[in-house]
Amino acid sequence: MGYLNHQQGYREGLLETRSIVKKDEFAVLTPDGLVNNVVPGFDDCDMSILGSPRMGARFVDYLVTVKNQGGNTQGFGGDGVQTFMYVVYGNVTATVDGETYELSEGGYVYVPPHLELTFVNNNNGEDSRLFLYKKRYQEAKGVGKPEIVTGNVNDIQAKAYEGMDEVLVQDLLPADIAYDMNFHILSFKPGASHGYIETHVQEHGAYVLSGRGMYNLDNNWMPVDKGDYIFMGAYALQATYAVGLDESFSYIYSKDANRDVEI
Repeated sequence: MGYLNHQQGYREGLLETRSIVKKDEFAVLTPDGLVNNVVPGFDDCDMSILGSPRMGARFVDYLVTVKNQGGNTQGFGGDGVQTFMYVVYGNVTATVDGETYELSEGGYVYVPPHLELTFVNNNNGEDSRLFLYKKRYQEAKGVGKPEIVTGNVNDIQAKAYEGMDEVLVQDLLPADIAYDMNFHILSFKPGASHGYIETHVQEHGAYVLSGRGMYNLDNNWMPVDKGDYIFMGAYALQATYAVGLDESFSYIYSKDANRDVEI
């Protein structure tokens, strides 16, 4: 189902899991193993910290279930840290620099590093689920400053990915060198795959939105399902193909971009 498992006591199976963590290389985290974390500033929220520097990432990803009138009214990000929020389901009211944004399923907002994000649940007493991201912004000379970006994936035209009509990509942020990262949604029709095994310096943190696939992570073929989280470290070999008959395999993912490697 792709939901956090809060059951107490024993479960079916003898301590079984598909999750695997290879620090600094790759990871697959399944929903049944996620635990809640208490993070100051987040009220009435079940929070799981996914990718982080302790795993080897230069960013932090969270899966947040916002209950009742919960949220973060103290401020998230800022002081050099950029943030991004995507609504997996539900409705939230986000505020950035005095402007409010009503975000429903598929809605998102990017907040540049000099501003803070606040938000509250606005889903008529029902939970909302968020995929939340933060990363320290990498300055560069002569490239301008990133700005607030908001929208909904349902309003973004999907394009063929690298010339393959069976694989579609949606770009959520501008292709502007002022941004040192981007967010995309990649969708594979049943049976579709990457055209080749990718190897690159960029890192990814990905949350599976629908369908199922087999993912090659550093030449380890891993089954992945809706609700799974995938971390792909720098130079980790990576490629996937979709399995199943009816539903596309799709995931939202971050990618660092537009910068040289720091030494």
